This record gives sequence, C-alpha cells and structure tokens, in this order.
Amino acid sequence: MSASPSRLDQEWQTFWLAVSFLTRIPLPIRIDYSQQRMNNSSMYFPLVGLMLGAIYAGVYLALGALFSPLVCVLLVMILHLWLTGAFHEDGLADTVDALGGGYTLEDRLRIMKDSRIGTYGAAALVMALGLKAALLLDARSIPMALLVAPAISRLTPLLLMRALPYVTLSEQSKTKPVASGFPGTRLAVATGIAALIALTATPWMPGIVMTGLTATLGVAMLWGLYLKSQLGGYTGDALGACVALSELVLLMGCTV
Repeated sequence: MSASPSRLDQEWQTFWLAVSFLTRIPLPIRIDYSQQRMNNSSMYFPLVGLMLGAIYAGVYLALGALFSPLVCVLLVMILHLWLTGAFHEDGLADTVDALGGGYTLEDRLRIMKDSRIGTYGAAALVMALGLKAALLLDARSIPMALLVAPAISRLTPLLLMRALPYVTLSEQSKTKPVASGFPGTRLAVATGIAALIALTATPWMPGIVMTGLTATLGVAMLWGLYLKSQLGGYTGDALGACVALSELVLLMGCTV
C-alpha cells in the first residue's frame, strides 16, 4: 500500500493544477485530481501569473537585441495568447457580448456560452489588446510591467469568488470546481503573495503598491457590483474579464 503524499507534495500538485487550469504549459508531474485540490488551486493564481510574467519579461529582453520595443511587445502579447489559450481575453469578449446584447438574465447567460463572438465582444477585444500594447510601451519599465502585471491581476478573480455567488446555465462549467468552496485562509495567502510581488517591484516602479491595490480592489468592487446587478453573481467568463480589466488598470499605473 503506497504512502500518502506529504503536505508539500500535495501543494506542489495543487500548484501545477493551477498552471494547467490557466495555461497550456505541459505538466512535468502526474497530478492526483480531486475536487478539493481543484478548489485549493486558486491560491496559486498569482504565482502562475508571476511564472508567466517571468517568461514574458525574459522573452522581451531577449528580443530587444533584434527588434524595436513595439515589435517586442507585440510578439510577447502573441506569446501570451498562445500560452494561455487567450483564456481571459475570451472571457472578456464573451462577457461584453452577453452584457451588451442580452436583455434578460437567461439571454445573457446563453450568449455568454455561445462560442461565436459578436460586435460588442470583438470591439472590446480589439480595444483591450490595443490599449495593453500602448500602456506597455509607455511603462516606466516594460520588463517589470510584463513581470508583475500578470501576477497581481490574477488576484482579482479570487476576491470576486469570495464576494459573489456563482451563476451558470450549465452544471458542466470548467470554472465551477475552482469557484466552489475556495477557503478564506488560502485567499489570505494569495493576497500576501500578490502584495509581496508588488513590494518587490517598488524600487523599479514606485507607485506599484497603490496601483496594485486599485487594480485588484477597485476592479473587483466596481466590476463585482455591475455583475451583481446584471447577472446576480459571476460566471467563469466574467472572472476572465476581470483579470483583463485589472491588468489594464495596473498597466495604467505603471506609466506614471
């Protein structure tokens, strides 16, 4: 009879489960999946964002010897869309389509599940990607902005998961296992991780702590209130949208 995995081994698997949920990066280990582990994996969202940010910053610096900053930023953004499967951007487009084109709760949830993209979603996606590129080019330190923005912005959906109920038309939603039963203690740890990342980046971007607070708490509160009025809670797509919105707010702060 095999011994039970240690607590460290369990957390290591939980971290990689978060990686598999948010990215397309191949897993280097075998994961013993469970509902509880899936719930707990949300704690590592900021760390997964930091891992992605390290990749983006490293690639940007490597490309800098060959291309202009604009080309480097666009290539890194393409890499981001590939590594994440445009996970959050898809959520942004679907959510804007639903909130812009649906007149009832049922219509909004149905539109959100539709794989096709509409005018509202396409416009939001184009503007968000264009604004992201412009803000990165204006950032005090492009590599540092690429490093910290993905990490801090991934705290925002955790705040929404604690504050709002989950709503969906389908019981087979990918996000539901993550949204169910996320412990408050693990939210506190995730918040601490994001705060530590912001404090570490402060010498390069002095306003990053206040910017991070605004991006996470501000977006979570305003976006959460809007979702509460329109949907009665949040969906997986709405969580993806809040990451994209939080990242844009954070990048705005990186330019001043």
